[in-house]
Amino acid sequence: MIRGVRRLQRYILRQLAGPFAFFLLVLTGVIWLTQSLRFVDLIINKGLSAGYFAQLTLLVLPNVLAMILPIGLFAAILYCYHNLDTDSEIVVMRSAGMGNLALARPALMLALAATVVGYFLSLYLMPTGQRAFKDKKTSLRTNLSYLLLQEGTFNTIGDRLTVYIRARQPGGELLGILVHDSRDRQRPVTMIAEKGALVRSQAGPRFVMVNGNRQQNDHGAGQLSLLQFDRYALDLSQFVRRDDERWLEPSERYLHELFWPGEGADDIANANRMLAEAHDRLAAPLFSLAFAMIALAAVLSGQFSRRGRRWPVLVAVGFVVLVRAGGLGLVNLAAKVPILMPLIYLNIMIAIAICAVMLLKPPRRPGLARIPVAEGT
Repeated sequence: MIRGVRRLQRYILRQLAGPFAFFLLVLTGVIWLTQSLRFVDLIINKGLSAGYFAQLTLLVLPNVLAMILPIGLFAAILYCYHNLDTDSEIVVMRSAGMGNLALARPALMLALAATVVGYFLSLYLMPTGQRAFKDKKTSLRTNLSYLLLQEGTFNTIGDRLTVYIRARQPGGELLGILVHDSRDRQRPVTMIAEKGALVRSQAGPRFVMVNGNRQQNDHGAGQLSLLQFDRYALDLSQFVRRDDERWLEPSERYLHELFWPGEGADDIANANRMLAEAHDRLAAPLFSLAFAMIALAAVLSGQFSRRGRRWPVLVAVGFVVLVRAGGLGLVNLAAKVPILMPLIYLNIMIAIAICAVMLLKPPRRPGLARIPVAEGT
């Protein structure tokens, strides 16, 4: 008897594996594609290479997986168990002595595995990916020669510095340079040079120009001065933020850095926000277990109906949306009112408890219709 039940549970688990992989792959692909569209501008307008683009999009993948994992699990359980119920396989399994818990065990095992993976994503891969992603974006902003100075266009650096280059050589040399510096509105400067390059120094990046002239117009005095030069260096350090000056956002921090932030002004000002992020990291993987319980309660509770379980499934979908939206709202609310932090967990635990009660309740069996008996028989 026990061997037969285990064989049926392995059968259910095999039925779950395919839809779970399919939904996870499709949903992850869709969300990942929408996220990666944000970087298309870097390829089209900024000349970012396809390899660098792929690195950026892969770094956001842990966030996408952490968000999609519970939803994909919910969809797979609904699809698999609904098919088993429609084909009357659930009825046959019940007649073989399997109760709701025995039927739900394969899905719960998969949900526990998804929860463990979710904690690995939430506690390690997500902050690691986000930190590397923000570091790369910062390096792109500071790498002026790679991103900002595109050939054949007027490149704006900051608010009042415009640079034009005619051509770019493979070694990084720039040809046909025009620079208009209007940071001092009373004395704007225009520089023209045959060639030049962007170089890094201990004091910051410098735009070195060779064989050109510098024209400065003094509006106050009404004079135009012209200076010929063999070599001129333009300081660009004010447009670049040093890597050690970048403040780590809550999404980039590991759990211990969220619970025990530093003593800087930004850390103190965002202490509640980081605390809410920490509790969300601990609670979010539990959505896999909660969504699995909601799906199981929808397809296993109640009595069998040949017309299917359309309404329970719709109610389950609505319940999932409500629980997930409630989780997001409570995280934002707890960041403003820290005393509400326990509600982040309570939202999930209430959903699990309700579904557990529904699963533990014995299924109702349709009663036999009473056959009227004629008097005197």
